[in-house]
Amino acid sequence: MSSPLAYPGIRISGCWTLGAEGSSNAGSLDRLLPPVGTGRSPRKRTTSQCKSEPPLLRTSKRTIYTAGRPPWYNEHGTQSKEAFAIGLGGGSASGKTTVARMIIEALDVPWVVLLSMDSFYKVLTQQQQEQAACNNFNFDHPDAFDFDLIISTLKKLKQGRSVQIPIYDFTTHSRKKDWKTLYGANVIIFEGIMAFADKTLLELLDMKIFVDTDSDIRLVRRLRRDISERGRDIEGVIKQYNKFVKPAFEQYIQPTMRLADIVVPRGSGNTVAIDLIVQHVHSQLEERELSVRAALASAHQCHPLPQTLSVLKSTPQVRGMHTIIRDKETSRDEFIFYSKRLMRLLIEHALSFLPFQDCTVQTPQGQDYVGKCYAGKQITGVSILRAGETMEPALRAVCKDVRIGTILIQTNQLTGEPELHYLRLPKDISDDHVILMDCTVSTGAAAMMAVRVLLDHDVPEDKIFLLSLLMAEMGVHSVAYAFPRVRIITTAVDKRVNDLFRIIPGIGNFGDRYFGTDAVPDGSDEEETASMG
Repeated sequence: MSSPLAYPGIRISGCWTLGAEGSSNAGSLDRLLPPVGTGRSPRKRTTSQCKSEPPLLRTSKRTIYTAGRPPWYNEHGTQSKEAFAIGLGGGSASGKTTVARMIIEALDVPWVVLLSMDSFYKVLTQQQQEQAACNNFNFDHPDAFDFDLIISTLKKLKQGRSVQIPIYDFTTHSRKKDWKTLYGANVIIFEGIMAFADKTLLELLDMKIFVDTDSDIRLVRRLRRDISERGRDIEGVIKQYNKFVKPAFEQYIQPTMRLADIVVPRGSGNTVAIDLIVQHVHSQLEERELSVRAALASAHQCHPLPQTLSVLKSTPQVRGMHTIIRDKETSRDEFIFYSKRLMRLLIEHALSFLPFQDCTVQTPQGQDYVGKCYAGKQITGVSILRAGETMEPALRAVCKDVRIGTILIQTNQLTGEPELHYLRLPKDISDDHVILMDCTVSTGAAAMMAVRVLLDHDVPEDKIFLLSLLMAEMGVHSVAYAFPRVRIITTAVDKRVNDLFRIIPGIGNFGDRYFGTDAVPDGSDEEETASMG
């Protein structure tokens, strides 16, 4: 930020301290830091009607998303905005993590990521491991951190992409084998003792906060934490503090206070300061409103259908099955039976677009047969819940040992925008051909979000196949324009979408008709209430 925040306080060295005095000392840190006042333009925010809740639940095997993430891309399929990144610096045990969690709770914005610098300690050599075991390794020096990995991770998160975060074991001073997955967010809070100790890293931060806590309080907290949580003895903690922690704070950390936009004395106890920070973040984000659905409705229409679209040949058999499933008088049993038949035909048709290569086998008669075999690594199916999961059995029936992932996208009833709520993808999906399944696609909003998720997980665009029983022309155009190399495959395309974005003549609410659940009053299609295609 190019100028200090206009909050009540005392101005020091280009920043504002909220409620207490501070100090500035350039020390030996000038070699790492840019000149003070290198500004960045303020960021804006996207608002959401969802109340605060944990944005994700992390388990040992996967990350489950519990808060709706609004679109992070525009109607062109490209990034529409970067996340707002807040840096939290300060001495060891100054209360940075607590302040970060208080900011997250007060922000009341879904999809906030907290990134700790403690995850990015470098892998130690055998000699360094031995030094660490004797409390003779300096973990409070800039060289102890993997800044290259920190910077690349933060860049990806700001772009809305998924990242792998190392898990550091403070007991053994080593990285664990398993890494955890994080996804991009509306707001990123990055905290650590050296949060402001690298020029490139500083440029990625839109707001810089220094948590200033009395040294005696920090020592007491560090003693309590290292003894109870990290298995250290009191003598070792004090030795490390006097030899490394205290000198490092004076030489490397305290001088970065002058780079902060805001200094927060007393850490988490300064609730007034935290309230003011939250107000400022909201003011910086409030103009980031994005209406993807409205943009899709007004763009790319009246054009010829794209060449990437393939529609199953409308034979009398296919048209007859469509007649049955479109008929509002069709019983649920018949609806399921003929829907499954169409799904099987659709998936068999889609598999013909996979890459094949010549191969020769020997028949039981001892003769060579020159045929074809799949030329890719493997096939993964991803269903857009809930209607898309009805296509999984047909995929499993024709693709042996296929892996399956799921994405839940729902419409925010107040904003009308799609939101990402749940995501579970197989590991190493980036090398696969991915069959993305949703039963109906009207505006294309949910399909575009699902494709964007796959791209953010490094799946090549030309390896994504979007399959749907029924699509509207609007949805076809929207997906094809944003992602021109995605193959779109369906059994039928209807021309119209009404004012409520329902496919006309359409098929009705596919999920309700298939699962036998109660239909919504306006008879809307499945994807527009639960996943909004």
